[in-house]
Amino acid sequence: MESDNWIVQNLNNALETWNSKLSEIWQLLTQSPETFKGGDIWSVMLTIHDALKGIGYGLLVLFFAISVVKTCSSYLDVKKPEHAVKLFIRFALAKGAVGYGLELMMALFSVIQGMVSTIMQNSGFGGDSDVIELPAEMVEKIESVGLLDSIPLWIVTLLGSLFITVLSFIMILTVYGRMFKLYMYTAIAPIPIATFAGEPTQNIGKNFVRSYAGVCMEGAIIALACIIFSVFAASPPAIADSSLSAVNIVWNYVAELIFNLLVLVGAIKAADRIVKEIMGL
Repeated sequence: MESDNWIVQNLNNALETWNSKLSEIWQLLTQSPETFKGGDIWSVMLTIHDALKGIGYGLLVLFFAISVVKTCSSYLDVKKPEHAVKLFIRFALAKGAVGYGLELMMALFSVIQGMVSTIMQNSGFGGDSDVIELPAEMVEKIESVGLLDSIPLWIVTLLGSLFITVLSFIMILTVYGRMFKLYMYTAIAPIPIATFAGEPTQNIGKNFVRSYAGVCMEGAIIALACIIFSVFAASPPAIADSSLSAVNIVWNYVAELIFNLLVLVGAIKAADRIVKEIMGL
């Protein structure tokens, strides 16, 4: 609600910052690393990924040799057809994983991204549907306060606005952190994937794939957290008894709003831990 009152404008500016960051989260959750920031970062990561493929192939041979030494007690074991076929299949699959690891990772990302899109589309929230605004009753109450009585309101709104702004940036930084992790996994992928060539080292590759899937799944948890918060935001914090002073009304509103925002920020920051608990990673 538009107002010339400085206190109302201060709160509206803080809520506008929060709404813009929440809207930015919705956009980030629907973006792929290939299109993020025009694709410039993705191009650099692809260059690094291709450069590390050579190292990955070298490590693949090393891990394969270690596996042969540790799993075969003698040269006669290698000559056995079943052992030879098993080793050949492992080496071929590992080489294919290093060569086409990026395609496999993007296929996994697309599957999980489709799940995130389905969650968002069926929730009915996103964009301008979850905007938080000051209730008109509270704006009227604040505007009716005199100059002397408005001093405590300035303090309350300054503190509240500061908290809301800080929480907004913590929230968006966490979501950006997920995108950065996707880039890091993409760039370094040939190295951990090469460990599939050796039976003793294959757990490293398995942990890498599970961790990457977990980072992708964080998008679904973040989307669910935002949807739950949007349901809360649909019913604004109580204005309390109209007989209370404007300071008490604003304090009650800001305190309840900050509590809800803290819950959302906490859920977003705990998305990685929640994924590990759900998926057993």
